Amino acid sequence: MRPTKADLEAARDRLIPDVLPPDGAPLRVLFSGINPGLYSAATGHHFARPGNRFWPALHRSGFTDRLLHPSEQDLLPDYGLGITNIAPRATARADELTGEELRDGGRRLTALVERHRPAYLAVCGVTAYRTAFGRPDTKIGPQDETFGPARLWILPNPSGLNASWQLDRLAGEFARLREAADARRAG
Repeated sequence: MRPTKADLEAARDRLIPDVLPPDGAPLRVLFSGINPGLYSAATGHHFARPGNRFWPALHRSGFTDRLLHPSEQDLLPDYGLGITNIAPRATARADELTGEELRDGGRRLTALVERHRPAYLAVCGVTAYRTAFGRPDTKIGPQDETFGPARLWILPNPSGLNASWQLDRLAGEFARLREAADARRAG
């Protein structure tokens, strides 16, 4: 059932739990969104808003063997995947976050990566990454720097509002990440 307007407003500032494997279990890629939107916070599922292309891109890129619904997010650890956010607070728009919230979220994300040790950290949203980590020149794709023990990959924001990255192009970038994660696991 879709959240009502009242449900969405009640979800403002709500937190949703990360999706992570048990401590010590392998984690190929930890995906990090910017922060939960109100729709995600109302449902309790990451990237849940209709029109968000995260789940279709994840499937089309070969990370999952079928298209998962956001309500199936707890299956991700079985694929060696996890989801978190830079900033945990739900907002209607990412631009409602302060720079300080993004920087604080960056510190939280650093601790999470140190604890779970993913092969790759994939941040979905280049602008938020630039602000959170003080890297104004960062581009989409693999990065030369590492993020603690993880290699770093910046992905486009999968929101349906990001018109410059349609699903096929987005899935192609996700596929490049999957191929790199597969090669690292095999190597």
